[in-house]
Amino acid sequence: MPGTIEDTLCRIVARRDGEMRDDLARFVAIPTGHNHTPGLDEFRGLVTDRLRAIGATVEMRAGDERPEWLKGSEVKGEASPVAVCRRGEGRVMLASHLDTVFDPAGRFREMVVSSDGATATGPGVVDMKGGIVIGLVALEALAEAGVDLGWTWVLNSDEETGSFCSDRVLREVAAEHRWGIATEPALVGGELAIARKGSGQFRVEAIGRSAHAGRAFHEGVSAVYALAHALVAIEGLSDLGRGTTVNVGPVVGGSATNVVPDRAYAWGNVRYVDPAAAEAVGAQLDALSTDKSAMPRVVVERLFNRPAKPRLEATDRLAMAAREVAESLGQKLPFAETGGVCDGNNMQAAGLATIDTLGVRGGGLHTEDEWIELGSLVERGQLLACLLARLARDEV
Repeated sequence: MPGTIEDTLCRIVARRDGEMRDDLARFVAIPTGHNHTPGLDEFRGLVTDRLRAIGATVEMRAGDERPEWLKGSEVKGEASPVAVCRRGEGRVMLASHLDTVFDPAGRFREMVVSSDGATATGPGVVDMKGGIVIGLVALEALAEAGVDLGWTWVLNSDEETGSFCSDRVLREVAAEHRWGIATEPALVGGELAIARKGSGQFRVEAIGRSAHAGRAFHEGVSAVYALAHALVAIEGLSDLGRGTTVNVGPVVGGSATNVVPDRAYAWGNVRYVDPAAAEAVGAQLDALSTDKSAMPRVVVERLFNRPAKPRLEATDRLAMAAREVAESLGQKLPFAETGGVCDGNNMQAAGLATIDTLGVRGGGLHTEDEWIELGSLVERGQLLACLLARLARDEV
């Protein structure tokens, strides 16, 4: 492992193993799913207080409201503020999300360590409260070791629902920096994601005419049937050979079995590998909309806000630098491509070379089996700290 600074960083991180586990348990116990504002505010405050303690300034930027048509599909509520935390002149941008997918009132609420102490389960334990833990420790280790690195850490609260509120802030900050790192968890085999698909959301609304299903069925026009016809057409839009997938859900329609429904809705998600594919499937969705005078009427609304994240030369350089650090620490860092998306898509779309799976190892994301390999707190904390030190020395 080259240089005494990296030796020092590794010792600092290793020394804090127990603290990291305690922090993780504390963070996981704070409910931050479903736009739970009290939990998000509490968690954000804990993280930003730590960053202020090592000299960061914290600016709270207002997020943008999600489109009204999109709010009905997932989480309702106002846009949460985005914390932009800076120390020195920005060279490296870090990004992490405070939110999870879990219901604050659900049964999955706490971190539970396995009997052998090797793993733990809990809401957001790997995605991505573990990533925030290692980010904190890595930056604190750099400060303790006297490494002069200018960084900005963006903490948003809506990544799990598409970063519609924080997209503008992410892109603005990304444009000011040279390198980008998101602390998303490693892929299933511990891999670093070097390319990602893009993602977009859409809603199909069907408008019919309500009527009594027994006395006046012939006077009604079923929005549910109209929606069903549109969904059959949407099923045919996936093109696995081209890497395009279109998924629908949830679906809502009708109020009672004896009423012809006059409204029905379906929300969906699209994944695509490049702008051309996004444009093609977007045009096909748009073509399902009918004229305003039609009865039944179909209205499609969409927003493709996460562009695909292809392999780029600059991103490969950063990925190779991370691999070299990993190997110097006796770790492995394989590369892989994924259909998953994250804020790294938005950052790279703004022109910032970004790697986005330097977080902890684990699995079961978005399920009540979500787990973390606890040993990866130290390993990934050391990897992140040493990579940042090399970026400070301009060794990439």
